[in-house]
Amino acid sequence: MNTPPDRPEPAPGLAEIADVVTPFAVRAAATLRLADHIAAGHTRLPDLAEAAGAEPRALCRLLRFLTCRNVFAEPEPGSYALTDLAEELRSDHPANLRQWLDADEVAGRLDATFPHLVAAVRSGTSVYAEVHGAPFWEDVGASAARTASFDRLMAQVAQSTRGIGTAYDWSDVRHVVDVGGGTGALLREVVEAHPHLRGTVADQAGSVAEARRYLAAHGLDDRADAATCDMFTALPPGGDAYLLSRVLADWDDEQAVRILRTCVAALPDHGRVLVAERVLPDPPAPDAPDGEDLSEIRRLTSHDLRMLVLLGGRKRTAADYAHLAARTGLRLRTSHRLPGGATVMEFRRAPLNQRADAATPEPPRHTPSAQ
Repeated sequence: MNTPPDRPEPAPGLAEIADVVTPFAVRAAATLRLADHIAAGHTRLPDLAEAAGAEPRALCRLLRFLTCRNVFAEPEPGSYALTDLAEELRSDHPANLRQWLDADEVAGRLDATFPHLVAAVRSGTSVYAEVHGAPFWEDVGASAARTASFDRLMAQVAQSTRGIGTAYDWSDVRHVVDVGGGTGALLREVVEAHPHLRGTVADQAGSVAEARRYLAAHGLDDRADAATCDMFTALPPGGDAYLLSRVLADWDDEQAVRILRTCVAALPDHGRVLVAERVLPDPPAPDAPDGEDLSEIRRLTSHDLRMLVLLGGRKRTAADYAHLAARTGLRLRTSHRLPGGATVMEFRRAPLNQRADAATPEPPRHTPSAQ
């Protein structure tokens, strides 16, 4: 029987960046919890294989691959130790990277869509349903385990809006409606920081039940509640601020405009719509230093491709959000960077003579973030 020849060893550079084996080997180590088991004292191969539920010879091959890439160390034959990189794969590491790499969790379902990136780029739409048989939100909601896994992942992502309760000026807001507010953690931060405020989480039924429990457990049920709604059709009335935190990036432009129009329909004349997202930078100035904010741009462009593949959504610049909002009669008033990395954009109703699709949004006033 003919067998395929070994692939020639590529020279460092683009071929190394494009290597498909390394990311899946690291995910295998994360899924098998090898760092946790080694930290617990299972350093010899037979013991480690038993703890991980792996076949010893196959595990040896995986570890051999990873040790020569400095993910793990082999201080003596058949005995393994953690490197600084492997420490990041421990379940108790503050970066919480292991669960993002666990193939058995919902993160594995997210990663499984990326072999279809070409199809997403050709079509400009999500390929999630083609891979998993249902659109993203439907697929996640169909399983309690997937929902719980997804909520754990999102607890980490929520750090981008850290500081919204104090860094943004809530002094003249009386009632904030957190659209798509999930379990209520973000609303809690805002309401606890401002005793004059009332708040409402507006979300689907499952999230609303959890939000009510969460808010009550933190003693806020007298000032904060949750209401079931469809953010594409109608939102709870009574708010003078409607907050969209990490919502609009999940959707394409037309769907994002629909959500903004629903907010506008509920908004009083004096009210505001707040959009909290990590925003792409505008094209840098010609004299911008090389490499300025490069690591942040890399993260955002990675997230942007995830939005495309998973949801058909996209990351946007502040100007992009201003143009979307202008289609609903809103004008960007202020843009404020939060300590966690997200930006809060405040939108108000534009004067009647400026409410047109082609209206040019007012340039935002940038304010320094609180430290």
